[in-house]
Amino acid sequence: MTAIGFIGLGVMGGPMAANLVKAGFEVTGYNRSPAKVRRLVEAGGRGAESAAAAAEGADVVITMLPDSPDVEAVLLGDGGDGVLDRLAPGTIVVDMSTIRPDVARSLAEAGASRGVRVLDAPVSGGEQGAVDATLSIMVGGEASTFESARPVLDALGRTVVHVGPPGAGQTVKAANQLIVGGTLQLVAEALVFLDAHGVDRSRAVEVLAGGLAGSAVLDRKAPAMLERDFKPGFRVDLHHKDLGIVTAAAREAGVAIPLGALAATLMASLRAQGHGDLDHGALLLQVEQLSGRSPGE
Repeated sequence: MTAIGFIGLGVMGGPMAANLVKAGFEVTGYNRSPAKVRRLVEAGGRGAESAAAAAEGADVVITMLPDSPDVEAVLLGDGGDGVLDRLAPGTIVVDMSTIRPDVARSLAEAGASRGVRVLDAPVSGGEQGAVDATLSIMVGGEASTFESARPVLDALGRTVVHVGPPGAGQTVKAANQLIVGGTLQLVAEALVFLDAHGVDRSRAVEVLAGGLAGSAVLDRKAPAMLERDFKPGFRVDLHHKDLGIVTAAAREAGVAIPLGALAATLMASLRAQGHGDLDHGALLLQVEQLSGRSPGE
């Protein structure tokens, strides 16, 4: 497999597509924003004027889109004019977006009915992980299809694991977002708590990171939160969407997630205050507001 069609060249998709070019794959990309297509071309890839054109002749088609309806619109289209209908039998589609597990399963079924092999392979690691090709990739689908797509996935991530049948990748990603959202909220609370007691927060984070409280969330997010740098690596809007997936899937399975439900509410509140375009580390702003504190107070 050498020819890859890449649909969705945003914050995550752009660097992922560029890394595939670096790995020696022939990559043709499409994005609604022409500027992002140009960046791929500058990195050595090819540009396409539509999703269908990007997928034409590809051995593997990758989608990296914001939400379930976006993926369905591209792959299924309206009235049977989606990308799936244009692919040769045996083509592999890897959806690396974060979408609902039930949608992932329905897309796998739609692909199978057309002779197309579909994997759901959402990622974790944020923008920096996409740039560095160190993403954690959780893959649902047929084991044989996973093995066929493995060379492509290995060019994008450091931890690539087949976690089960169609939809399993999205279920694991939902669990990932549950943990990240809850942990991020607690990091925000801890930083405000430390500041209220006049503790040097940078030193506190250093020692916390070396103990049981240490985590990738603390390592990657606390420095920017301390600097009050909320340039989006992962936007509040997207995490709000992901926590909605978690709460819906938990309700469907009859599973109680009391802390997760609270984290979802707090993320929704932050978004409702107009902070949807900020990095999810902006949960710090809300804890400050709830505590009646200003920065450095």
